[in-house]
Amino acid sequence: MSQEIRNLEPKVLWNKFADLNAVPRPSKKEERIIAFMKNFGKSLGLETFEDDIHNVIIRKPATAGMENRKPIVLQGHLDMVHQKNADTVFDFDTQGIEMYVDGDWVRAKGTTLGADNGLGVAAIMAVLESKDIAHPAIEALFTIDEETGMTGAFHLEAGVLQGQILLNLDTEEDDEIDVGCAGGIDVTAEAEYNEEETPEHSVGYLITVKGLKGGHSGMDIDKGLGNANKIMNRLLFDGFDNFGLQITEIHGGSLRNAIPRESVAKVIIAGVYDEAFVFDMQQIVNEIKTELKTTEPNLEVVFEKLKKAPSKVMPPMAQYYFVRSMYAAHNGVYKMSSDFDNLVETSNNIAKVVVGKGKLSVQCLTRSSVESSKFDLANGLRSAFELMGCEVEYSGSYPGWTPNPSSEILDVLEGIYEKQNNEKPKVVACHAGLECGILGINYPDMDMISFGPTIQGAHSPDERASISSSQKFWKFLVEILANIPVK
Repeated sequence: MSQEIRNLEPKVLWNKFADLNAVPRPSKKEERIIAFMKNFGKSLGLETFEDDIHNVIIRKPATAGMENRKPIVLQGHLDMVHQKNADTVFDFDTQGIEMYVDGDWVRAKGTTLGADNGLGVAAIMAVLESKDIAHPAIEALFTIDEETGMTGAFHLEAGVLQGQILLNLDTEEDDEIDVGCAGGIDVTAEAEYNEEETPEHSVGYLITVKGLKGGHSGMDIDKGLGNANKIMNRLLFDGFDNFGLQITEIHGGSLRNAIPRESVAKVIIAGVYDEAFVFDMQQIVNEIKTELKTTEPNLEVVFEKLKKAPSKVMPPMAQYYFVRSMYAAHNGVYKMSSDFDNLVETSNNIAKVVVGKGKLSVQCLTRSSVESSKFDLANGLRSAFELMGCEVEYSGSYPGWTPNPSSEILDVLEGIYEKQNNEKPKVVACHAGLECGILGINYPDMDMISFGPTIQGAHSPDERASISSSQKFWKFLVEILANIPVK
């Protein structure tokens, strides 16, 4: 790993981030990072333990003169989204993230960076290790599996934490203080179909949609980015209607909380339509590129003729309903908030599509800050997929975080921010899923707030963290700790 990362200021923050990024930490496979964090706490002589769901809690007493301040919880999640470019050779299970400096940004070489939520976790580690930062009694809560299910937050039992104020360090704009967030639910549609033999005199094609930016399916859903699964379906819809195209398989997207950047489909058409099919498809591709020229300038759609046509395909009637259901299924912003300017209230990400060998699966993540609106959209998706004969399952539902208008810690943060930056911060609710809403189920009286350094492109290989913003964030955090209200 490049030494230039460890030389960045503040060194205490970037060195801890470099240490974290040397440890593989995908969601659902956090054993190594859990052990790493427990060893870290114990090496400092601090009370360190793992709860029943494998969250790690480290307690540090108040510094001299701060014993009368309210005890606080510093919270971040240990897992990170693992995404890489198709042409990047990298093993997330064995390799540490390869980072480099690009102007004011820290980036990774062809993969996600892990600044979400690695920089927040690193900041907490730096505070725990410090000997010269004033702070009240601290409980550091490191949750697991935030990215794929909020598992750690959901299963944190009541009574484990003693803090009265929680600082969540998991937002991505340094001029914002978050006081609320969206909830979410996974909507998964599945069906089976009987494959049929490929008709004689067919030719096969491999269609690849690539070059899209991708991004966070909450924070980036309003940016007009392309969704590889929806783009692919436009091509399949037209090919089916005009040339009798039949699908053999589709693999589109990967993670439910990442806007899909790539989709690959293997299809057949009648040989007699070969030339007309390629011409027509290119016309549609040109139209899509024109539509997305501002937001997705690197979009590519590649058609490769196969040496041999696949032997099995989806039957026409099953495909008829599939491509139409995919067209009908909403993707992107569904409703903007009436209470907060420029805040997405409800959205859906058609995250992953897998078709082949007689089975199909479509995975969506629906988000909303209004519970009834979340289920309104989820029911719309369910209806679209049930009309094609799918079994639709709801899972992983988690609540939003309702803003607290009388938050004492919000007053503290607003005052410090304005003093340090000569301007007021933006007090907002975000469209991402933060753990605060879930933690608040068992800790309803805890005063919660969320903030963090500027991170762009989270959940994609374009993820990058601002160096200057991280310095601003660290200065802000240190001053907050010194000004926690008295009990």
